[in-house]
Amino acid sequence: MIGLLQRVTQASVSINDELIGKIDRGLLVLLAVHRDDEKQSIIRMAERILSYRVFPDAEDRMNLSVSDISGELLLVPQFTLIADTKKGTRPSFTKSAPPDRSSDYFDILLRECKKSLKVVESGRFAANMKVSLVNDGPVTFWLET
Repeated sequence: MIGLLQRVTQASVSINDELIGKIDRGLLVLLAVHRDDEKQSIIRMAERILSYRVFPDAEDRMNLSVSDISGELLLVPQFTLIADTKKGTRPSFTKSAPPDRSSDYFDILLRECKKSLKVVESGRFAANMKVSLVNDGPVTFWLET
């Protein structure tokens, strides 16, 4: 499982010009499921997203997590993160989990995160989405399980 975690001051996702998710200070996480991922990967990714220390403390050091600051979370499925780009000029998606399993795992991850944060929004699996964000820092990390 891959999560591209971005610290944001605001982020949103729309489908066909309809706003379906919006957050203020917190994290935007783009998520992809690998074909070899198992259910324990979901729990581990949720733990990492919720506890990864990317927000500044009183000394301006990245020592606080989204949970510590009562931040908000926007999860967006993005299978293209799994792409193999080592050869040629067209990505290969053979490492991606099948769509039905990816969708199930995304939904489970969403439920896990909602247990810990007050505001958790999401994109929609297999939809053509428009994602907007203001990356704070910029701070962006690639998380894998």
